[in-house]
Amino acid sequence: MSAKLWDKGGVSDTEMMRYTARDDWQLDQRLLPFDLRATRAHVRGLARIGLVNADELARLEAGLDELDARCAVGEFRVTPADEDCHSAIETALVATLGEAGKKVHTGRSRNDQVLVALRLYEKHALATLAEATTTGALALLELAASEAMTPMPGYTHLQRAVPSSIGLWAAGIAESLADALDAIHAASAQCDRCPLGTAAGYGVNIALDRDGVAAELGFASICVNPVAAQASRGSVEVAVLTAAWQAMTAIRRFAWDLSLFTTAEFAFVKLDEALTTGSSIMPNKRNPDVVELMRAACGVLQGAIAELMGMLSLPSGYQRDLQLTKAPLFRGLDEALATTRMLPRVVAGMTFDRERMRRALTPDCFATDRAVELALAGVPFRDAYRQVAKEIASLAEGDADRSLAARTSPGACGDLRLGDIRARFTASAS
Repeated sequence: MSAKLWDKGGVSDTEMMRYTARDDWQLDQRLLPFDLRATRAHVRGLARIGLVNADELARLEAGLDELDARCAVGEFRVTPADEDCHSAIETALVATLGEAGKKVHTGRSRNDQVLVALRLYEKHALATLAEATTTGALALLELAASEAMTPMPGYTHLQRAVPSSIGLWAAGIAESLADALDAIHAASAQCDRCPLGTAAGYGVNIALDRDGVAAELGFASICVNPVAAQASRGSVEVAVLTAAWQAMTAIRRFAWDLSLFTTAEFAFVKLDEALTTGSSIMPNKRNPDVVELMRAACGVLQGAIAELMGMLSLPSGYQRDLQLTKAPLFRGLDEALATTRMLPRVVAGMTFDRERMRRALTPDCFATDRAVELALAGVPFRDAYRQVAKEIASLAEGDADRSLAARTSPGACGDLRLGDIRARFTASAS
């Protein structure tokens, strides 16, 4: 049997084949275990409607078990001759099972095969990213709890503004990650509809057990309309990467802050030496490369999203353009997961120069506190604001501990509400 499922005879141009296949066979190695799962569910569905008999089902399941085991240890791989993982599976089954192997493609197309494999992969990747995001956020909340009232300057426009705390800073990153986790769950829900059985986008003249197959694969429901199922490819990937991008924006802000706070000019934070690198020419240097690359990760996601969006101006029905959605999806999710997994390690490796941060709270940082005190005493705030503005140069040194304790508006330094933020992660886990 030809490794190409579409081969009906004739000769294809070799250069054209290289151009169209590209690296799809390499990318599909990642989808292979998910395609094997979907194929197993599909043949069971065929058995339930009488298109595969009991003996054929037993042989097909045994064949898929063997391929699964070989895939797990790296022995079953997609080759350039296969073009994709779907062809690799069918070719292997036909080679070992003969006629029974030829039945696995009944009622489906490579179009819905790749859709279901991608959605299974995306659900798995998003669950892994959600777990990593939660771990990183909880590490930040632990830091916020232990350093809740450790003073540091708060900045606006990169200028010292008001007294803040390590607790407020760390909790701010954590809550931003809670928002990202909501987006990750929303994207996962969008992936949670099974496209298998929509074939090439127009259904098939077989009463497939689509609901049963979807349930076996762990999907919440099916994609109902076949045209919509095909049209979802690419747009679902944009939703997945956009959710991951939102997590990266929170981590980018954390990394940006550390890039500043670890400079000799700030010297608020020191990274664990194991998380720094050296210079090839300057013996004195220890560089925070890890946080710089964490900062850059957001751009990788943005580039992948833009790449996907650029492919989606398409008419109804499958178009080969969609093959090129795999690489940016995998690249973006790999970057997001690697970056998120670094977050708790960096948090654990930070030490703070508390005295230096306290000294950075110069008298002018307490000007807003003074204006609020006057307002609480009955002076209209705008009058108090102008009065204090005239007194900036003569303001006395402020009391950072008192300032932080007085900030009791919900979420501020004196009332961080860390439990409320933590609850968003524990509720998500349940």
